Amino acid sequence: MIQSIRGFRDILPGEAELWQKIQRIASDLFEDFGFKEIRLPIMERSELFAKSIGENTDIVEKEMYTFSDKGKEWITLRPEATASMVRAYIQHKMYAANQICKSYTIGPMFRRERPQKGRHRQFYQINAEVFGENSPLVDVSLIFMLKTLLSRLKVDDVEFHINSLGCPECRPSFTRRLKEYLEPKKETLCADCVKRSVKNPLRVLDCKVPSCGEAVADAPLLTDFLCPDCQSHFQTVTKTLEKRNVPFIIDKKLVRGLDYYTRTTFEVHTGALGAQSAVAGGGRYDGLVKALGGPNQPGIGFAIGFDRLAEIVGLKKEDCIQTPDLFIAALGETAMTQAFDWICDFAAKGIASEMDFQNRSLKSQMKLANRLGASHVMIIGDDEIEKGEAIVRDMTASAQVSIPLKGIVEAIEPILNLG
Repeated sequence: MIQSIRGFRDILPGEAELWQKIQRIASDLFEDFGFKEIRLPIMERSELFAKSIGENTDIVEKEMYTFSDKGKEWITLRPEATASMVRAYIQHKMYAANQICKSYTIGPMFRRERPQKGRHRQFYQINAEVFGENSPLVDVSLIFMLKTLLSRLKVDDVEFHINSLGCPECRPSFTRRLKEYLEPKKETLCADCVKRSVKNPLRVLDCKVPSCGEAVADAPLLTDFLCPDCQSHFQTVTKTLEKRNVPFIIDKKLVRGLDYYTRTTFEVHTGALGAQSAVAGGGRYDGLVKALGGPNQPGIGFAIGFDRLAEIVGLKKEDCIQTPDLFIAALGETAMTQAFDWICDFAAKGIASEMDFQNRSLKSQMKLANRLGASHVMIIGDDEIEKGEAIVRDMTASAQVSIPLKGIVEAIEPILNLG
């Protein structure tokens, strides 16, 4: 038996309906905030991620699905969406149409890492990005939108962690100081962090290895090195979040795992996922558009882990599953032929209907209707056809009425009370 690849899973009926509900709620909210959907390819040229995410990150060095196609071009299954969003923004000159461009996308990403609870090699993300505006109020609007989304999804056990990563003006002095701090501690660092301490010391602060966490416990803080502009930007963010009643924790060790972040960065943590507590994160990347060949336009965005989010939403799966509005219990070949025409007509009118194709007994068909959760059952047989009317039974109220077969689509709608 051929089974799915390790780390790649099926989203089965019963769970897929919950995902659809989450996606509808997210899309509706984003549209209200002025965002428009963009659908991106799942494959990109590998250099896009090397230039944006950073060649020395774990994603690029260890986790990407990269291969050479028949044209000898290096291709990568996208490990995240921001780089693709920026590429599309530049390629299609989206900056020419609007000074501020707001886009969102929902879809699969790919990373070859160890599969575990809430983490898969094909995983899904909800991404929202804003280009063309460097105001700290935009930072707050994104965080507020994220908080509103989690509230609508009934995710209550969350903490917002925020920090500032400075800018190209103030970060170099911090980087030099951090390198000096890490030099005598290399023996206590993991092998990866020994390399990072030279190439990208900021990444050491993001390491989850306990010994590395202990080594950087007293490390210098980037917030102590911020230039006046970055300080002012961060203060506006924190004060406006307080005004909007968005509770947050200033996490001075929060650096995120990607090279392109600048200034405001944030994560959302929950106690409902155990050790893998982050369910969303993002921040500013004001130099990324220019670095990838576009104009000097600022950007900011966030990504939500859809797989993890689906585990902790307060929505109930059973409330998201659509059940038939009507089940047609057809008795006899003539009735079955007529019932088939009706379920096609009902579906075309937006009435979800089902029938049994096996010509089983009425008792068996009623049991099937119950298993499917049908709210009403229409019973039709030779006697009903001769009389020109069908019996419709309300499965909740245990009451039934007769309706004429002529104009049956119109006759059934008020009984089903579909609004």
